[in-house]
Amino acid sequence: MGEGRKEILETIEKTGSINKTSKLMKMSYKGVWSKIKVTEQYLGRKIIHADRRDGSRLTSEGKVLLEKYRILKARCLEEDNRCFSDIFEK
Repeated sequence: MGEGRKEILETIEKTGSINKTSKLMKMSYKGVWSKIKVTEQYLGRKIIHADRRDGSRLTSEGKVLLEKYRILKARCLEEDNRCFSDIFEK
């Protein structure tokens, strides 16, 4: 999980569409779909529910993954700030 996949998941959640997500992110549909499938295979669970009629949305596992990534990024930023202060403000 990284910033690119985070953006894919957030955009799918907003648009309800993998196709719209690929266009907004200036990626191919296949590229977006590949990143989703690789992530799902790695985790061993579905993160996107895609339906031609109903569109696409994050599964509960996808929502948890996105939230955990946000928490990770916030904690990393806090730690970066602490390290910076320790090194440069002494």
